[in-house]
Amino acid sequence: MIRIGVVGGGTYGESHLTVFKDLEESGEVRLAALAEVKDDLREKRRAQFSIPVYADHREMLDKEQLDGITVATPDHLHHNVAMDILDRGVHCMVEKPLDVTVQGCKRLIAKADEKGVLLEVDFHKRFDPYHIEMRECLLEGKFGEIEYGYAWMEDQLWVAADMLKSWSKDSSPAWFLGVHMYDLVRWIMNNPAPVKVFATGCKKKLLSMGIDTYDSIQAQVQFSNGASIAFHNCWILPDQYEAVVHQGVKLVGTEGILECDSQYRGARGCLKNDRTKTWNLGIKYRARDKHNRFRFRGYFQSSIADFAENLLFLQRGGTLAELEGLYPSGKEALAITQIACAAHESIQTGNPVEIGA
Repeated sequence: MIRIGVVGGGTYGESHLTVFKDLEESGEVRLAALAEVKDDLREKRRAQFSIPVYADHREMLDKEQLDGITVATPDHLHHNVAMDILDRGVHCMVEKPLDVTVQGCKRLIAKADEKGVLLEVDFHKRFDPYHIEMRECLLEGKFGEIEYGYAWMEDQLWVAADMLKSWSKDSSPAWFLGVHMYDLVRWIMNNPAPVKVFATGCKKKLLSMGIDTYDSIQAQVQFSNGASIAFHNCWILPDQYEAVVHQGVKLVGTEGILECDSQYRGARGCLKNDRTKTWNLGIKYRARDKHNRFRFRGYFQSSIADFAENLLFLQRGGTLAELEGLYPSGKEALAITQIACAAHESIQTGNPVEIGA
């Protein structure tokens, strides 16, 4: 039996809590506790999940015997929480990005190595079966050598203006969306190092609404395998657009091409009192279990459940060395933060930014 806690009970934290609660039915996982700073959310999640809820993650660490903790706080708050967890010798999963500074990532990686614990990052695009097949095709040599490609991930306006209103000013399309695609493309290509970044950004729509952050960021990234990939990210699509997220990836190699519309999977419709929508049921769909209860399934859930599976593997005698390369690690996440930091620096200076080791 493994006992898991969660820090952050907001939109993403609720998904973590739901996944681990569902896993309790296996008899091998226990959702043990939550730490959440907001009073109203603490009471709501306590009633919803019937677990102890703390106002401070450090109190949770003091009072609960936990095998692992996931961090689902706003991006810029990841570092200190994750450091406290790792310092106690507790396995940790952090929502992407690992941290918004390169040095912060390096400190977390060093602490995990010092304590001999797992440091995983929730890059859920890796768990999409369409993306998995793209990677397998590359590993089998069916692409040849990747020369160029592009990836896009764009959100409706309400995400930055409403859902993340309290902290979108501390984020950007690169941090909230771009890191997904930076990691996805790099992972598909078997993790070449990023070498150089040139980026541009616009501040118009959100700034007019009193939110001082970029509407859109476009980054051209060169990798050590010779590939040049263009990334396009924004969070100002009209709320009337048919999908909350518009996303996809295309890669062209010396021997092949693959393109995946990661949003539109062939399902489109318009229902009573609603507008036309497309449904990306790969990320999240409802399924009834044998007790006729709805359970959410999809790659959004699979990426979170992967943390529990890794902890069970370790508890049964497996080693971190055996898991290497089989999960999104802190070390792999460092390269993604390097790209995002370089993109912001490039926007500010107007020049390409080379990425060091």
